[in-house]
Amino acid sequence: MSLNDATWLAAIKGGVAGPANLVIAFAFGARLPGLLQIGAATVIGLFAYGISLTLFIVGMRHVGTARASAYYSIAPFFGAILAALLGEPVTWALIVAAVFMAVGVWLHLTERHEHEHTHDAITHEHAHVHDEHHQHAHVPGQEVPDGVRHTHVHTHEPITHTHPHYPDAHHRHRHPNPA
Repeated sequence: MSLNDATWLAAIKGGVAGPANLVIAFAFGARLPGLLQIGAATVIGLFAYGISLTLFIVGMRHVGTARASAYYSIAPFFGAILAALLGEPVTWALIVAAVFMAVGVWLHLTERHEHEHTHDAITHEHAHVHDEHHQHAHVPGQEVPDGVRHTHVHTHEPITHTHPHYPDAHHRHRHPNPA
């Protein structure tokens, strides 16, 4: 899922969820608010849902599902901080939850995972620069200079190497069984 175009996935999800929620709301007697409220909700939704979901999908691609979920799950604490700044009480439950979330994020950030592993061949499309994982030829006349980010369908040949990595979209491999 995370290798697909993140903006397209967010648009599809919003395009299905929005009308479905409207149908449910109308079924329960809701009515449309004024144009100002609709406009404000649209702008808030664009940032709080659309861009947020797009960044989450990109995060899954680059740091893996578990890390992206852990980082994404701290978002409510920014709301809690804002609420506290606006005078809402800070409870012990909130403090304990914040400590647990901070420990979880710290564990993810400090984990080091490095060993020899093999990447299987894969053909897909995503934005990339030519690096250790992206060594491929281009159609004559459509060459791209090194260091320039570009998108096209390309094939990764199998490669065995060692480097620090996360279990992200490009690091799906088996680990040796401990003896």
